[in-house]
Order: sequence, then structure tokens, then C-alpha cells
Amino acid sequence: MNYNRTERSEYHNPHPGLIIATNYFIEPYPIINFNALLTNATMDLLIRFAYPAILGYAKFTITFSMLRSFEVEVPFTLGPAIPLTDQDEKLIPMGIVYAQISKRIDHYSHIYEGERILKIMIRVYMDGINKVWQPKSEEESKIILNAIIDAYYGWCEHKPYTDTEPITAKVIRHSNRSYPTHITALKQSRTELKPFIVADMETIIINQVHFPYAVGLMMVRPGEQINEIMIDTYFSEDYKILFKKFEDRSTKVLNYFVLRILTIVRQEQSPLTIYFHNLSRFDGIILLKHLVCHHKNYELKTLLRNNRVYEIAVYSGKNILFRFRDSLNLLPASLDALSKNLCPELGVKGNIDHNNLNMTNMESQKNILLEYMKQDIILLGGVMLKAQEIYWKLFQVDIESKITLASLALSIFRLKYYDASHFPIHIPNKNEDSFIRLAYYGGHTDAYKPYGENLYYFDVNSLYPFVMKEFPMPGGVPVWHRNLDGMDLDSMFGFIEAYVECPKTIKKPFLPYRNKENTLIFPTGVFVGVYFSEELKYARDIGYTVIPISGYLFERKESPFKDFVSSLFESRLEAKKSKNDAMAYVYKILMNSLYGRFGINPKSTITEICDEYKRKNLLRHSDLIFSELLYENKYIISFHSNTNKGPDYWKPPENSAVQLAAAITAYARIYMYPYISREDCYYTDTDSVVLGQKIPVEEVSPSALGKFKLEDFLLKGYFLAPKAYYYETQEKGVLKFKGPLKDHVSKEIFEILLKDPDTKIPVKNIHKFKVNLKKLTVGEEERIETLGIKLGNKRKPVFSSGNWVDSEPIDIEDLSSLNHIGKTVFKSLKKRLNEIQNEKFSQIEERCKEMKSQFDAKKTEKKKGIEEEKNKKRTNRDD
Repeated sequence: MNYNRTERSEYHNPHPGLIIATNYFIEPYPIINFNALLTNATMDLLIRFAYPAILGYAKFTITFSMLRSFEVEVPFTLGPAIPLTDQDEKLIPMGIVYAQISKRIDHYSHIYEGERILKIMIRVYMDGINKVWQPKSEEESKIILNAIIDAYYGWCEHKPYTDTEPITAKVIRHSNRSYPTHITALKQSRTELKPFIVADMETIIINQVHFPYAVGLMMVRPGEQINEIMIDTYFSEDYKILFKKFEDRSTKVLNYFVLRILTIVRQEQSPLTIYFHNLSRFDGIILLKHLVCHHKNYELKTLLRNNRVYEIAVYSGKNILFRFRDSLNLLPASLDALSKNLCPELGVKGNIDHNNLNMTNMESQKNILLEYMKQDIILLGGVMLKAQEIYWKLFQVDIESKITLASLALSIFRLKYYDASHFPIHIPNKNEDSFIRLAYYGGHTDAYKPYGENLYYFDVNSLYPFVMKEFPMPGGVPVWHRNLDGMDLDSMFGFIEAYVECPKTIKKPFLPYRNKENTLIFPTGVFVGVYFSEELKYARDIGYTVIPISGYLFERKESPFKDFVSSLFESRLEAKKSKNDAMAYVYKILMNSLYGRFGINPKSTITEICDEYKRKNLLRHSDLIFSELLYENKYIISFHSNTNKGPDYWKPPENSAVQLAAAITAYARIYMYPYISREDCYYTDTDSVVLGQKIPVEEVSPSALGKFKLEDFLLKGYFLAPKAYYYETQEKGVLKFKGPLKDHVSKEIFEILLKDPDTKIPVKNIHKFKVNLKKLTVGEEERIETLGIKLGNKRKPVFSSGNWVDSEPIDIEDLSSLNHIGKTVFKSLKKRLNEIQNEKFSQIEERCKEMKSQFDAKKTEKKKGIEEEKNKKRTNRDD
């Protein structure tokens, strides 16, 4: 077996407990589908650099660097860390580790098929490190690796060691609950509004990393007007006499900022919340690193999920002093748009030329820079104050008590509209959540026809709130049915694993399916999935074959959201009539934010700041992604939550109820399908369609809940892929292109891609706010990237005379998930399939008999007619 395709190997030991080793490949670079070669190269690194150093517990991650189009190098990590030892610190047999590496690479080869691999890097995390370790030589590694390869097939005969549970729909037992069984109603808690602080930070890039040169803050009190005189500002160049290096002056600015907050907290004698607009992906990263490295006497508790900073809480002992939060999570819009809606009297957001700001001209522009920052602070203070006032007046809820808009919407629902005695919303256990979540597919986005003229762009007025109000919801406690054989589909209400056949005659299939690349497609063919019962019934009625296998069944109950949606929607209409944009905005975002809170995923990526003791504990007992030493005894560590601890270990988010979110999105897909399935549908995105002809007038209204409104008449439109379209109206051009290259896309690019959809265009792209979580920095990164579309991953293109004119669904056959079902269920399914097949044969046979009978009748009639004609001719001759 050839595994010596490496140009060189290297390793380093950044700090105790971490070894990083890399194999660089020679040209021609191997592709990711060369599983054996890449597995061997990874195992070679472990043998040479990891195993000799292991002391205590250990696990490792694998990172590949892919060489994409135009020689762009893109690194990616292959899932969470793989253990090298068990919990007793005994080495896991190398053959099993080898099998795990091979399995992990095989999984990602389906996603990145054909991509070239430039290098492999492993990061080995340990409780400690053998201080006298020496790397093994290439010759020693070859001997050990050859022995592992020879034994590999022997290992494969046994059940391989797995560090994660397979994701299947199988449900075996229920967990012991340590959390409520259902969501409870809320009672009014606060009697008055709390003050808060708003802040802003301005940065400059040095050596491709953002450093603050100015920061400011303002105390905001409910009921009091805000004014520029209330703002405290700190400017780096004011400390030039004290510090020669800019980085030191930047640190001083942040130090004074934190000290000022502490002073205000002492004066108030109460913890305070400080808001930044976009703390999650910018200011919070910079602040967190500063607090870790320069305020060691305080303890930090971070809420950092899926690479977003939701909260940084600063403690002295057990007492919280203050916390940073992101106003964008409560008011999801730009500061400019928010201020125009909520507080236009405070003026507009300013503008400065960030690109031409540098170290030589910064000091001379001090007044301009500080005025710009002050205006942002005033606007943020005004926006938050107005929003706080509106929510308190309407719902007696203080936005300062909530972190996100979704949690705010849920609190308002529980406080004002939720009747727990009539419809107690069940909180699923691990098995229930894992199963039902497979049916939570979200919205339907597809591009059908790539180009059209004289088209109509319609969208639905508040689609999700509409279905939340009008359709029955799954209520009560779910009941598990291992075998649904013999039950009528029409009698079921819940979430069902089903065998599905979609005939090829359906050109725009209805049921969603996630393929191996985790792409949501709508295919024809044969497959098994978990679906809401109502969409299975709908699929059956339009021609699908549906055989229920197993599932959780609920009670069909009237929606608990009727009053919530009705009240907010009517209030929004009144606000719009009176031209109160602020109130209309609040009602709209509340209505659209509630459903998603129920579908919050318990499995998330958590990042924490911790000491060495907690790092070791998380290293052993979590699905580790990475760990990095930040400063002295402070580590940043990232891991997956709620993954592989079995059904008895489960910490779901508070008040999660995925059955509601899954039902709502399924109903929305049902509601949209009659319009999506039209022959003249060019494009759809969740609540909108682009059609060649108008929708019937009785289904159109600019304001009625659930009706369609005409957004635009399109002179021409290009619909090349989901979230990638351009269209022109009489007044404007509208462009949508998902991803970081949007600013490089134009009408001309769409025209090029329509003519040749395989075109790949090299683009020099600058990422101005690239977050590096391992180092807690925000930087600027310039790289060549590929601009183009991925053709054929959701639907197959159809060409005519060399021109791309249409698309057709992907046809699949995937019954791999049936391997988990029991023998009884399998026999029932096989029996039902045979029955359906026999029914189809019987129908065909009956149809053939009917056609033969009709043919015979026509033949007899024709023969009779010929005889009559002959007789007639004879009679004429005789006459």
C-alpha cells in the first residue's frame, strides 16, 4: 500500500497538552476519495508524533487543506475529536483508531468528492505530555503502519469503536427527565424598567488584525432623554506620550472603558447590561480577549454558541458585575434602518472613509472619528430606549431581561397568550426530539427555470404566522408506535417514518429529503424519511406511494397561537394605517420570531473560557472540536453539546418543542405547493414564488393574513440556483447571491453563468471581519475565491440546442435507513410493498383486459360495418 506521498512532515508543541503535526503532499496532490492513502498518512502522523508523547487521556482532530479552483487553499476539520485512549487512559487499539479515521474520511469524501488535498494536520490533545518523548522515525512508522494495514480487515469483522452515536430514527428507550415536562405560563415579575449602557467601538487594522482606537459608552435611563453630553469616550492617540506602540495604546483605551463601567456599576449598586450592535461577531471577540488577558481578577462566563457571542458576563466571586450583550439579537436590522423606524428625530447614521484611515492621519481626524462614534452611540441608545418603552407599554416585558428576539417573543407568548391548562406544550425528551427533528426541514427553496421574461413575483403575507393561527397543532404527550402496520394513515397525527415512492411523472416533487451531502432536495424515486403526518397525506393524494413504518403520534388540537397571531397582526395593520412604522416593525418581528424558538437545536457548538482543570474535564467528557491556550491558565475550548452521552444525559434548551416548529414549516410547504407545482413557476423561496401568470384575484391581497401580494412585475429574471437570482423591473434591478462574494456579482455575471453554468471566475475577495476563535481575533483576510454556481446539486439542468432552459428533479433510491427496523416491522413493510405491487399489477391487468375488450368491440364493430358495406354494394349491383 503506497502511503509515502508526503513531501515533508513537521510538528510542534505550542503548550503542554497539545501537539500539532502535519504531512505535506507532493504533486500530483491526492484527491479526498483516496481513502486508503489519506488514512495511512493520518495514521503515520499519530504513530510518529502522538503515541510517543501520550501521557494520560488523549484525543485528536483531523484537518485537511483542500486545494480548490485557482489554487485556493481551504482548510476544514473532519468532525469532532477522535479518542486515542479510553477513560481509564488505556490506549485504544491502533486498528480501531485506523478504522475510525477511514470512516471519517469516507463520510467527507461524499461531500467534497474530487477535491485535492494539499496537507493533513492533526491536533492531539492530552491531559499531560511525556516530557522525555521523541518522535519515531519514518522507518519505524512504516513497520507499525504495515502491521495495522494487514490487520485492518480483521478489525473490520468486529463492531468498530465509535465516538459518536449514529443518527437514526430508531427509538429504544426514554431518558430520565431532569427538566420540566411542558412549557409553563409566565407571571409578571418586573415592576419597573432597568437602566442599561450602550457602547460602540472603532477599530483600525494593523498586520491584518483589528485593534480598537476609540471606544465610548452612554448610560441610558428609562424615561430620560439622551444627549451627547452623556457619552464618555476614550481615544488611543491621547496616550501617545505614555505608550509608543499603538497596541499598548489600544489596550489602555479598553482598560479605561472597563474601569468606567465598574465605576458606574458601583454607583448604581446593581449589575448592568452593556449593548453593542453586532457584539456577536465583532466587538465581543475583541472584548473577550481583552478581559481574559488584562482583567485576570474577574471570572468570565460566556454564552458563546455556534461561533456567536451572545453574552459575556463578568463576575467578582459569585456576584455578577456587568454583562455585554448584542442589541442586534433583539433588534435584527442595521442601526441605520432601526433608527429611521424607531427614533428618526435623533438624526441619521454618519459616514467616514474607513479605507483611508491609517496611523499617520488618525490623530488629525480625532474630532471627526469621535463624532461618528458618538452618533452611533446616540442612535443605539435611542433605538434601545424606544424599543424598551414599546415592549413595556404593550406587554409589560423589559427587553433588558432577554438575550434574543426569539426568547423575547416566547416570553410575551407565555405571559399574555398561553393557556397551559388547555394546551400544555410538551417538552420532548432526547429520543422524541432526535426523531421529530428529522422531520424539521424548514422552508422550500428551489430554482426551476433559469430565465424568463414578463414574470410575477408574489409572496405571502406572514406565511408562518398564518399557518400558526389556522392549522391544528400536535398536542399532548406523544405516544411511540414501533409498528404502524394496519393503521390507516388518515387516522394518524404526528411524526412518522415512512417508505416513500415519488413517481417520475411529478416534475416538481413535494416531499423533502436530505442527501449524504446534507443538501435538502425534493427528489423522485424511492426513499425513507421522517415526516409530519399531514404532509404524508398530501403527498399520497398527489400520487406518492406512502407506507408508514413507525412514529410518534400526538393529539390533534386547535392551535395555541390563534390569539397571539390575531392580536399582533391586527395591531400591526392598525399601526401601518396610522403610519407608525416603529410599532408596525415591532409587531412584525415578534410574529415571525416565535416559531423558530420552539425548534432550537439542543445539539450546538459551545465555546467556553476555562482553566486547566475544566479543560481536562471537557477534554474527557465532550465532543471536543478544539482547545487553545489564550493566556497563562486561561483556555478557550470548543465542543459539541448533547451528542454522545446516551439518553440519560440530555440538557435541552429551555422551553424547546420541536414538534411545533416541524409542524409549522410542514404546513407552510403544503400551503405553497399548489403554486410551486404550477408549470409556470420559475423560482420559490419559502414564502414566495415567481410565476409566468398571475395568481387568481381572490387569493391576492396587500394586507390579508395568508394571502399573496404582488411584490414586483419582472421584465426579465435570472434564477440560476437557490438564493442566486437577478431580476429587473421598470424601476430597479434586484440581485441576490448567497455567500461572501455577493459584492462581486452583477447582471453581467448572471448572463455569463446562464450561457455557461460551469463557468468558474477567480475573484480577489477581502474578508474584512474574519473571526479567529482560537486566537480571539478579528482580522482582514485577502484570498482568491471561485465565483460560480453549483449546478445539479438540487435539480438537474435541462438543455435544448446547447442552451440551459429548464430543470428536472433528481431521482434517488435510498433504503439504507431501513437497516435499523425490527424483523416484525420489516415483514409488515415487505408485505405491504407486495400488496401495493400486486394492486398495481391487478390494476394494469384490469386495464389491459378493458383495453382488449374495447379493441375487440371496435374490431367486431368495424367487421360488422365492412360486411354491411359489402351487402349494400351487392344489393346495388343486383338492382
